[in-house]
Amino acid sequence: MSSSVLYDAPGPKARVRNRIYTVVGSLAVLGLIAFTLYRMNVKGQLEPEVWNIFNNAGVRTSIRDGVLTTLKVFAVAGVLSLVLGLLLAVARLSEHKTVRWAATGFIELFRAIPLLITIYALWFLFLTYKNSLGVVGDNTAFWALVIGLTVYNGCVQAEVIRAGVNAVPRGQVEAAYALGLRKSQVMTMLLLPQAVRSMLPTMISQLVVTLKDTSLGYIITYDELLFAARRMANTILVNGDYPITAVVIVVGAIYVALCLALAGLATWIERRGRRARTGIAVASATEPSVADSTD
Repeated sequence: MSSSVLYDAPGPKARVRNRIYTVVGSLAVLGLIAFTLYRMNVKGQLEPEVWNIFNNAGVRTSIRDGVLTTLKVFAVAGVLSLVLGLLLAVARLSEHKTVRWAATGFIELFRAIPLLITIYALWFLFLTYKNSLGVVGDNTAFWALVIGLTVYNGCVQAEVIRAGVNAVPRGQVEAAYALGLRKSQVMTMLLLPQAVRSMLPTMISQLVVTLKDTSLGYIITYDELLFAARRMANTILVNGDYPITAVVIVVGAIYVALCLALAGLATWIERRGRRARTGIAVASATEPSVADSTD
């Protein structure tokens, strides 16, 4: 019987304890759900009229526009953060001290500053100088949110890529120099492709964080999904009360679905990468015929 250094197979008593803990934990979770539903029912949050607001065309349109706006910010900030992360990672790995120190200072600075402060400072800056910058209307909040997300997540992506580059075996680099490749060729042809491939699941996981952080746009009154939800929850009146709980549950479910989709993509890419590295996998194009097997 094989055993692991990090994990021992549970014995009979341990299996009994695990089953007990599982049952107790499941009952506790079910009890919490039941208590939550009871309190919602007492507060009138389970009444059909409360949930019927989502059949209203205006409410559905508001949610749809909020989702599209959130995805728009995420798409722009996600792409820009990957580009910025790549540039910062290359700069931090540079042999020139000035370039390396500048990149390190930039990364450490914006990783230390809370993202909300960065977004708010950019928004205030754009509002102050919007005439000279030519940024007006919704574009002010849009670019403040996009640039803030790009800077913060780009710094995180840079550290992820740098870790991937440092994980490449040193012998490959020495062999590349022995073949006569220049530094730029070693970086672009050898190090970065392997680093991006190995760290791609982590990079996509960071994009999940970028997607969630788009909700900070409500602080600067940008009309993304959370801001749309807040507006609906504070303006719609049902049975003399605001349907805040219902709106939060629906919008939260949308955020969870979007994040799970990205997380699923990261898991799928990781599995494909592992299968490609181990060489397991490719099914034959044709199955052997009966005649061939008898021969």
